[in-house]
Amino acid sequence: MYGLIGKLRAKPGKRDELLAILLGGIGSMPGCLSYIVARDPSDADALWVTEVWDSETSHKASLSLPTVREAINKAMPIIAGFDSSVATRPVGGIGLPHEGAR
Repeated sequence: MYGLIGKLRAKPGKRDELLAILLGGIGSMPGCLSYIVARDPSDADALWVTEVWDSETSHKASLSLPTVREAINKAMPIIAGFDSSVATRPVGGIGLPHEGAR
């Protein structure tokens, strides 16, 4: 499995608009096992996005999907920046297949 955890910052006062765009553009994404968008409780302009994919290849392919491209195009004007991003290697959990300790 392949995972990403990232914090992005909306322009001031635009966090809920950005949240709606991110959640509205996820539709069917082949290989996506989990896609969570969360408000940062200590930062009024920040969102955390946590993704789990069956592979890095599936994640990269998703960036070419029309619904994802449309969401990215809508979101870019209200994104102030990307604070941090980290790739992970999920091994299982609630809602995910167990990959075992590798």
